[in-house]
Amino acid sequence: MIRGVALQVHQREPRATLDIDIAVPARSSIPSERLRAAGFRPTGSFEHSENWEGPDAVPIQFTDDAALLASIDRADVVDVGGVELRVLQKRDLLREKLRAGADPARRRSKRMQDLSDAQSLVESDPLLELDAVQRALLDRWL
Repeated sequence: MIRGVALQVHQREPRATLDIDIAVPARSSIPSERLRAAGFRPTGSFEHSENWEGPDAVPIQFTDDAALLASIDRADVVDVGGVELRVLQKRDLLREKLRAGADPARRRSKRMQDLSDAQSLVESDPLLELDAVQRALLDRWL
């Protein structure tokens, strides 16, 4: 789990998210047949993602972005309401939020949300540290 759902796991403050984002090492690891059997349907394929929609219309995005490979390997197993989920570690989530917030190809509103999420992570955990470039990025936008 990455992005909004991962943030929910690591934060006390609620953060609404409209979709579920899942990092996979390769598209071949997406359980397409099992998803179809459970009522999911593919809705689009892009450079670094494959999008699906659940039977209750919840969007799910699988990303095979190579920048997340090491983070996938380090992901923590977290119990969420009796379900074990692999979730990006807080440090990796922070790096991903900063990377997304600096991506000029993303909509400005999405970048600002990512940077706000990064700031929230830093505020909630004094052990998370930013280097000068990361701090300048947050200070410039927020």
